[in-house]
Amino acid sequence: MKVILKDYVKGFGDKNDIVEVKNGYGRNYLIPHGLATIATPSAIKMANENVKQAAHKQAKVKTDAEAQAAKMKDIKITIPTKAGSNGKIFGSVTILQLAKSLADRGFKVDKRKISAPDMKNIGAYKATINLHKEVSLEIDVDVVQE
Repeated sequence: MKVILKDYVKGFGDKNDIVEVKNGYGRNYLIPHGLATIATPSAIKMANENVKQAAHKQAKVKTDAEAQAAKMKDIKITIPTKAGSNGKIFGSVTILQLAKSLADRGFKVDKRKISAPDMKNIGAYKATINLHKEVSLEIDVDVVQE
C-alpha cells in the first residue's frame, strides 16, 4: 500500500514522503493516528506541490538567516554583572541576558536559538547562535565586573 506521510515516521520518512508500507500497518496504525493518507493520484499531486512551496519558503528563510549572520559576524557582547573578589559572579549569565543584549543592538534572536556554556566566572566565552539548521555563527561574550 502506498501512503503519503503527514509527519515524520521513524524508519519510513519525513512529511510529504510517498512510501510503501504493509496494508495492516497503513490501515490500522498510520491512517487512524493521522500520520498518513492513502496515496491517490490527486493526493500525490498535492503533496508534490506542498514540497515545492515548502522548498521555496525554506530557501527564503535560509537567505534571510545568512544575511543576518553576515551582519552579526564581528559582534562582541559585554555583559556587566556583580562578582566577588575571586572572579566568581553571583548567579550566572543566562541565555536570556544574551538575547536581550543582542536585541539592544538591533538583532532580534530567539533565546532558544542561542547556546552557550555556563558563565559563572568573569572572563571571555563563545556563544553559538543557530539562525537556521544550516546557518550558525559564534559570537564573543565578555563577562565583566560592574
